[in-house]
Amino acid sequence: MKLEFGKGYWKTFNEGIEREWVITNGIGGYGGGSIINARARKHHAYLVASLHAPVERYAILNKTDESIRIGERNYSFATNQRPGNINDEGQIYLQRFIYDELPQFVYQAEGTFITKTLSFEWEKNTLAIGYDIMNGSKEAEFFITPFLTYRDHNQRVERNELKFKEEFETKKLLKLVPKKNKDLTIKLYTSSGKFEKNEEKYDSDEILQTEIATGGEAVVNSYTPYRIRIKLKPYEHKRLSLICSVEKKFNKDAFEIIEKNRERIRTLKANSGIRDDFALSLVQAADQFIVQRQSTKNKTIMAGYPWFTDWGRDTMIAFTGLALVTKRWEDARGILKSFAMYVKNGMVPNMFPDEGLEPLYNTADASMWYFYAVYKYLEYTGGEEDYAFIKKEIYPKLEEIIHFYSAGTDFSIYMDKDGLIHAGGGYDQVTWMDVRVGTWVVTPRHGKPVEINALWYNALRIMENLGSRLGQVSSYAKTSEEYGAMADKVKQSFVREFWNEDKNCLYDVVDGQDKDDKIRPNQIYAVSLPFDLLDDKKAKAVVDTVISELYATYGLRTLDKENDEYQPYYKGKLHDRDAAYHQGTAWAFPLGALVTAYVKTCDMQGYKFESKLSNLPIGGSIAGKTCDMQGYDNDDVLRYARLLMEPVKDHLRDGCVGQIAEIFDGNEPNISRGTYAQAWSVGEILRAYYEDILKEG
Repeated sequence: MKLEFGKGYWKTFNEGIEREWVITNGIGGYGGGSIINARARKHHAYLVASLHAPVERYAILNKTDESIRIGERNYSFATNQRPGNINDEGQIYLQRFIYDELPQFVYQAEGTFITKTLSFEWEKNTLAIGYDIMNGSKEAEFFITPFLTYRDHNQRVERNELKFKEEFETKKLLKLVPKKNKDLTIKLYTSSGKFEKNEEKYDSDEILQTEIATGGEAVVNSYTPYRIRIKLKPYEHKRLSLICSVEKKFNKDAFEIIEKNRERIRTLKANSGIRDDFALSLVQAADQFIVQRQSTKNKTIMAGYPWFTDWGRDTMIAFTGLALVTKRWEDARGILKSFAMYVKNGMVPNMFPDEGLEPLYNTADASMWYFYAVYKYLEYTGGEEDYAFIKKEIYPKLEEIIHFYSAGTDFSIYMDKDGLIHAGGGYDQVTWMDVRVGTWVVTPRHGKPVEINALWYNALRIMENLGSRLGQVSSYAKTSEEYGAMADKVKQSFVREFWNEDKNCLYDVVDGQDKDDKIRPNQIYAVSLPFDLLDDKKAKAVVDTVISELYATYGLRTLDKENDEYQPYYKGKLHDRDAAYHQGTAWAFPLGALVTAYVKTCDMQGYKFESKLSNLPIGGSIAGKTCDMQGYDNDDVLRYARLLMEPVKDHLRDGCVGQIAEIFDGNEPNISRGTYAQAWSVGEILRAYYEDILKEG
């Protein structure tokens, strides 16, 4: 879906910085900015290089500003926020911003058109900028000013720290070695024109509006010792390549890099077999999260841009949409292997940190979602070679996880006498609602969280079925029958302990006699997951409650509005945002589960996603039921499911264009917040749209 924006989107400078864009390089690096080319946050930079894929990320090139001299007139395309609201307002010459496979800026002055396209050389820390210039009737000079830097992408850098050793290898290739990292060489190459010295070597008063709003570092510094000057003849059509790289070798033809990347993205879309424009947009969005991890020599999934790395929980939830709906089978196997390599005491890592540090294991649900990812992998593939891969590489780890969860492992995770899983204690936050501010645990969910136990039940059913086919592989193994008996016990206990008769839905957490009756979205997984815990009446009641109390246009609120602890807006300084993160803020990823649960409880005749996995039926006890919603026939159910999800199509034109944000305000107008591109948001929306609406609709 080609997203095009004109001057109506940047009537003012502040309107122009409301929308952002992002591109990635397949190894953890990324680039981004606003659609008017102004920077609004410290993470905005054209080239953020990943020095040890996919981590150790450093900003190298903040941006470029352009200007043109036509006759005696100067036209500056620069867009920078300055103190006192005296901004560089070059967006007045920006005619269009286009995002199809790549971001593209189109400028115009006196009939001269300059089209600027950005792309990465794939799996390289090389940023290519292609300038296509169609000059008007007069001689002109075009100028490009690179804003260089060397800083951790999460940090600002002081002007006096921006020190480089400079050397021109040729007249067209500038080399800079940062004083802070003498092993790194930044190369800046231009295919035509010449470098000339700027009067001012630093740009040090650029203000970042998003950082002001969130209490971050509001001023950015850049190193600007040179600009590039290009002479243009009347009616000349000129193409210029500008390359910034930290690689030893790199392609110097920006247009070749651009076209190769476009073709790569088009091939991914074609290979998906999908024709729907919205779904194809999400196939492209999905590509930005699947990256190479150097330490495992396999693929992994970045949780979100611009600041997250690869997280176990996020990866397993996003996995189906990102890697399976898109038919990226080899990448899917690599992702499963990456995390299998680091299973410890039955726990899948929650986060891979930077090089040299141990993975973090502080999550109870990453391991449980791992079973779901394996299940979906076999559902989408299901060949003998796929089962062989799972048996050899993955299944022993699944047996190990069940063993440790049964016997007890870290972070107070253990199976209680009733077969349910207990998790967390003290200051530990081991579910996805994991904010802690000092000693303040914002959403304490210690005990038996509802989604952990829904996942546990599904994991046991998956092992029951896989065990009958694959046998017992490791020393931790149980028989298929033992897994089945465990699952039967869990189901009986789950219904008894979690059903809230007063509110006609599920408790969020059960801890002995204490039962948390807050209405939260976690209960939806008791319905949406493949194996059913509830009868059809209770399942439908859960879905109805979640829709009526938590649905918030682009996602589900984390707490219903009537609760005294409800926080309607996620904004302000970090403490204020943390207080709202799981206390009302709406998240996009559970919307996928809601749509699946809704369709599943209505389960129209002939409208089922048939599993390819023998003995692992989709739908369980609900399969075969027909919709009993008053006045709704099968077409109505499909239309209602679409209505739940279609606002996300509009969101692709807001926030970070072409992407889905992490979170939204709980209250209208549900403004996007958090990371501007989130893996599980894209993955779950794509999965549910494909499986529940598009595939059979």
